[in-house]
Amino acid sequence: MIDFALTETQELIQKTAHEFAVEHLAPNVIDRDENAEFPYKQIKLMGELGFMGMMVPKKYNGAGLDTLTYIIALEEIAVVEAATSTIMSVNNSLVCQLLVDWGTDTQKDQYLKMLASGEKLGAYSLSEPQSGSDASNLKTHARRENDHYIINGTKNWVTNGINSDIVILFCVTDKDLGSKGISAFIINKETAGLVTGQKEDKLGIRASDTCELYFENCKVPIKNRIGDEGIGFEIAMKTLRGGRIGIATQALGIARAALESALTYAIERKQFGKNIGSFGAIRNKLADIATEIDAARLLIWRAAKLKDNGESFIKESSMAKLYASTVAMKAATDCVQIHGGYGYMREYGVERLMRDAKITQIYEGTSEIQQLVIGRELMK
Repeated sequence: MIDFALTETQELIQKTAHEFAVEHLAPNVIDRDENAEFPYKQIKLMGELGFMGMMVPKKYNGAGLDTLTYIIALEEIAVVEAATSTIMSVNNSLVCQLLVDWGTDTQKDQYLKMLASGEKLGAYSLSEPQSGSDASNLKTHARRENDHYIINGTKNWVTNGINSDIVILFCVTDKDLGSKGISAFIINKETAGLVTGQKEDKLGIRASDTCELYFENCKVPIKNRIGDEGIGFEIAMKTLRGGRIGIATQALGIARAALESALTYAIERKQFGKNIGSFGAIRNKLADIATEIDAARLLIWRAAKLKDNGESFIKESSMAKLYASTVAMKAATDCVQIHGGYGYMREYGVERLMRDAKITQIYEGTSEIQQLVIGRELMK
């Protein structure tokens, strides 16, 4: 059973994250979205606060906290700016957690310490132009030569791809073995043969950069391989299970922001001599959103607790992401509707919520993939 009472530590971290978001993210959030401006200063401050390596053991410069505490902080960031929560989520869930689980002691000392402290930023690179939901269909290839690998190929949809210092890369080391021929590597962005593509012009989470990465005879030492050859796909899939809890939390934050904005507007806006919140049509929308937000949070917390307890959370993390992303999209759309014409205007900031919400139904496994995962787990 989940104890819904937060510990003193969790309350403090929640308060710290909330105050940070209000003070450092809320100002100019609309401008950052419009100009696709990466939040450099804010990410540096988040590193100093310990928000970039929250689940990393303290000996590797992390905060040494559990998943539940991490998502409590992540929700507060996502309420104010989903783009920054994306950056935080990738570094915590997909990069640092992967190295905690799979990295060697040497790799942890060399890379994890810098990533967990916020000194360096990480990116996770799995997708390719021809492989999205079919994640094992990779063409980027690593050929072994003596004490190093030569990597060639193209990666896309790389979050933090431009501003990252370190990339976790998945590519083929034996094309005849299918998914068992995929391996994982740690690559410094400054490595010769790694070319960073242009920033993608996205619908939402625009302050978070996304780009392609090109590998042209990129030479990577064997010591930078994560685990044995052929276990890269297993690493990728197991890491994404935890990452889905983070994306579900991001969706939860967006939904909460939508509810808070809609409530404020419903109380202030008057039509026919009454505030619009007094009308049943509006009140019903608000009631549904509030209920769905609480339900999403319970699903997320359950998945987080299962992960922290070392139990299987495959089905539960997919349920959390599937439901929370649906709630985020509905809440954001209803928020715009409640605002009426003003909701369609950028200056009110609620149309951004609708644009940001959509990606939570797509990345780290589409809603359709989550349904497949849930169905498969049910049939076991």
